[in-house]
Amino acid sequence: MKTLKSYLPVYRRMFLTAILLTPFLLMAAGNWPKEIKTDKAVVIIYQPQPDSLVDDHLYSRAAVSLKTPATPTPVFGAVWTDAKFSTDRESGICTIYNVIIQNVRFPGMDTVDPVKVQNFKNLLEEESAKWTLEFSLDELKATLDMSHVVLSTAANLNNDPPEIIYVKKNSILLLFDGDPVYKDIENAGLKRAINTPFLVLQDLSDKHYYLYGGERWYRSSDPVSSAWAVIQKPPASVLKYQDALQKETSTSGSSTQQQSTRKKSDSKKAPPDIVVRTRPAELIQSDGEPEYAPIQGTQLLYVTNTDNNIFMDIDKNQYYILISGRWYTSPALTGSWSYVASDKLPQDFARIPEGSEKDAVLASVAGTNAAKEAVMDAQIPQTAAVDRKTAQCEVKWDGEPKFEKIKGTDLARGMNTGSTVLLYRDIYYVCDNAVWFIGKGPEGPWEVATEIPDEVQKIPPEDPTYNVKYVYIYDVEPEVVYVGYTPGYTGCYVYGPTVVYGTGWYYPPFYGPYYYPRPVTYGFSMNYNPWYGWSMGFTMSMGWFSFTIGGSMGYPYGWWGPPIYRPPFYPPYYGFYGPRPVPYYRGGGNTIIINNNRNIYTDRPDRSARPSQQPAMSNRPATGDRTGTGRPSTQPATKPGTRDVKATGRVAEQKNNVYTDNKGEVYRNNKGSWEKNNGKDWESVHSTRQNRTTDTQPSAQDPSGSFNRQEFDRQSEARQRGTQQSYNRSTYQRSASGSYGSGGARMSSGSRMGGGGGGYRR
Repeated sequence: MKTLKSYLPVYRRMFLTAILLTPFLLMAAGNWPKEIKTDKAVVIIYQPQPDSLVDDHLYSRAAVSLKTPATPTPVFGAVWTDAKFSTDRESGICTIYNVIIQNVRFPGMDTVDPVKVQNFKNLLEEESAKWTLEFSLDELKATLDMSHVVLSTAANLNNDPPEIIYVKKNSILLLFDGDPVYKDIENAGLKRAINTPFLVLQDLSDKHYYLYGGERWYRSSDPVSSAWAVIQKPPASVLKYQDALQKETSTSGSSTQQQSTRKKSDSKKAPPDIVVRTRPAELIQSDGEPEYAPIQGTQLLYVTNTDNNIFMDIDKNQYYILISGRWYTSPALTGSWSYVASDKLPQDFARIPEGSEKDAVLASVAGTNAAKEAVMDAQIPQTAAVDRKTAQCEVKWDGEPKFEKIKGTDLARGMNTGSTVLLYRDIYYVCDNAVWFIGKGPEGPWEVATEIPDEVQKIPPEDPTYNVKYVYIYDVEPEVVYVGYTPGYTGCYVYGPTVVYGTGWYYPPFYGPYYYPRPVTYGFSMNYNPWYGWSMGFTMSMGWFSFTIGGSMGYPYGWWGPPIYRPPFYPPYYGFYGPRPVPYYRGGGNTIIINNNRNIYTDRPDRSARPSQQPAMSNRPATGDRTGTGRPSTQPATKPGTRDVKATGRVAEQKNNVYTDNKGEVYRNNKGSWEKNNGKDWESVHSTRQNRTTDTQPSAQDPSGSFNRQEFDRQSEARQRGTQQSYNRSTYQRSASGSYGSGGARMSSGSRMGGGGGGYRR
């Protein structure tokens, strides 16, 4: 039994963390309102209330206050805006710019002093073109009204369970993409399995197979049908090849930016068993017999001695597991599993408390705030402006180009290449690192595309190129093309009321002289994290996987492709949705490499992409429909000198408690009581009815009867939640990246691993 003294280092670490993170809590709480000072006015902008997202446009309304030399007393009003937005998913920041005022209202003054109101409108319209406002993606996700957003959803995904294997001992799933395929390693006396991310070698002299596990070597007489046993030392030929791989990886590591986690060795712990499969499978395990703990307020138990999400519903006496965002149920852990939709789960799953040990699964439970935010996150693109002159694309074919028709479309897909090449009406399109290119031949030359065929949106999930549906072209200028991609491009799909990873369909690989793998859904313990999206299971380690790219020992590509497409490893997520003031520690001794929500555009080798809110090389006058009627113009409203005014930061004396409704009435939340601005002062808004859940009846203070207390309470709660989530994100990023706690040292990106083989997709 641990003594109190043994916990002191943990408590001391948590105390120091709380002190160090206090400024970040204050910063998160201080994002809004924002103040913009000019020589004509001081404008206070309260947190926008988003109405909808359309492409890279954000439509919102916001309460504002305005002071001018002629009106030193603040005047409150409402503005409706159409603004372009740029995102940086790595930092969690959204920037709105090219703000177009669609409507302005100053209630209480509209009929009293229409001339002054018109002057205010003119002033705001003049100044808004200069605004560049930053806020967190967490604030945006929390406050977006799902009913007002046209969701980009997936259909016809395959939710049939893979083979689910339950074991009670530390184990590793060695997954081959079909029967093992080997290629000779020139002048090495070895063959290497190319259709697996693991380093599996065959020594041609002794006919045995060898598996590298980071800390240990395993040997087997047959990699699929025979057991793998730990050995002290493999043959000299195997060690020589391993050394060559490590040297190559260490020199290319900084450019490939590996995303991995490596567990420290423990000589007292038994080596893991090797479980081999040649078809989609998922491994769940417990450390011995499963041990259970209850979840407060529910009839659910969860297994404590596992990193998997394993639950038991006491009422139904059924097990539930979460795999790649999908729920499966069975009467026994070793039994037959069947799919259950997220909105058909027992109601107790939605009652799992935020901030509890297993709140990570809430993003996969229909109706929860976490699920709604995950769905909203999947609608927000990563954006960029791509330079049309410098952007480059290269397509390598394995022999003569071969194409295969895509079912249900007039498109054909290139088969024997690591790039995503589509053929449509004698024109070739390439999706390269989230940028579309166009060419007249299968080998180019390629130039940045300004539009893509509508047929792309018809690609079914049964096809391995399905993910390119989520790469978009927004606007076009002579120098740049504004582009973006949503998380669907990297495998995160909205399916019903939640998000899932992968399509669930199995895509057979293509074999030529090289191996070209396709996207996968199962086999890698995919888990959703509210701050980073999807990541691989923590039970896997850097020593096991071989993901090197760039000509690894004669292989031109890497298994699973470039690192930007690989789900990263992250530390185990044990619940962090709720308002916990400090990181939650749980043992470890793990070394972490954090790669965040990678911005694919920053990884382009041609450096052709930049944040889309930065001005283009030339600034031309605004064109297009800017009246706010009909569909918004697709041309950016770039004006000379209009991007030099930024909010100076939160106004310390102002609270972020002012809102507007869709009619332009302005309200504030004063310690739980709602007040309405009458143009001069604040008056309480209340109803004479006992049920005050929804105050929509006319009253002396609200003659229009427009005040909906339930809706305003929801918006107030969402605003507070977004602020808390911003703080939680900064806390989690620091604890995960090793700023605090044990095992936080970063590794160089090219650390000991086996190198890669096979092909890659783009």
